[in-house]
Amino acid sequence: MSGRCGWVNPADPLYCAYHDEEWGVPERDPRALWEKLVLDGFQAGLAWITILRKRETLREAFDGFDPVAVARYDEARIGLLLQNSGIIRSRAKIEAAIAGARVWLEMAERGEDFSDYIWGFVDGRPIQNAWRGFRDAPTATPVSEALAKDLKRRGFKFCGPVITYAFMQAVGMVNDHETGCPRHAQCAATP
Repeated sequence: MSGRCGWVNPADPLYCAYHDEEWGVPERDPRALWEKLVLDGFQAGLAWITILRKRETLREAFDGFDPVAVARYDEARIGLLLQNSGIIRSRAKIEAAIAGARVWLEMAERGEDFSDYIWGFVDGRPIQNAWRGFRDAPTATPVSEALAKDLKRRGFKFCGPVITYAFMQAVGMVNDHETGCPRHAQCAATP
């Protein structure tokens, strides 16, 4: 695809596929949204390509990001994860994923749909931006700040305003594809 967003390394097929098939596409599945929030938390301090390269191993290590399974992880499981060289071996990030799974389940038990909750911050519709270059997009917005604050209030971790904005971009809550990128119009047409 020619004319991709400037942040994509055109020589990296994994990055190109992520941009062309996933990034900015509205995601509505509650479990998939939680997975992406966890992955963005794992990214803190790292390049996104690092997470993409480890994503399948992370999925395997975290039981497909099944919140029910992850919520049951104990100290022994944390120890095993810390020995897994295929993932990001940060105790704080692993514990944040476990805590997030527990919060996700508590919300579900109260009848709160995680997708409705997340998408409620943008009134259920993607924000359509019109950036000429990827550097024009902000790293945080009042919406990502509100989302981060509420996620933290609920007990989620590794979800500051910059992480939540990257999450919002990834799951299509905002369309931050460059206006010259073919994916901008394609994502804008996806409800």
